[in-house]
Amino acid sequence: MSRSFSVPAASPASAAAHFAARLTFETDVSDVHADLESGADLVVVDSRDARAWQQGHLPGALHLPTADIAARAPALVAAGRRVVTYCWGPGCNGATRAALEFARLGFPVKEMIGGYEYWVREGLPVRTPEGLLRRPADDLTAPRAAEACGC
Repeated sequence: MSRSFSVPAASPASAAAHFAARLTFETDVSDVHADLESGADLVVVDSRDARAWQQGHLPGALHLPTADIAARAPALVAAGRRVVTYCWGPGCNGATRAALEFARLGFPVKEMIGGYEYWVREGLPVRTPEGLLRRPADDLTAPRAAEACGC
């Protein structure tokens, strides 16, 4: 007996619909990094508080704590711009709440899974008060010698 399939898998058609739907709501740090490097038209929003922002954030990100999105986003983000939200990491649903706020305002939005934690763990650059920094990639999240996992 397989523990993985003790509950039978969905039909391939249902599985395809499910996984396609997930990709309409989520993106990952590797894809966001590639988009930022290529100049893709999107706004990356850091929804953490000021102390977290000061500790480090994605280069080019807009600091907009979740509690301020409804009031401030319309003046800071042009209508129709594509938005990607992030917060601390997979143990935090702050990016989900931020994405919900942007969706309620009518923006096309995705949540960056992994958040700031996985951005840093994959060895991608962060802006800090000391400047632009990069930590070595954690080989449990990304290949040591590459910026992307190739998936």
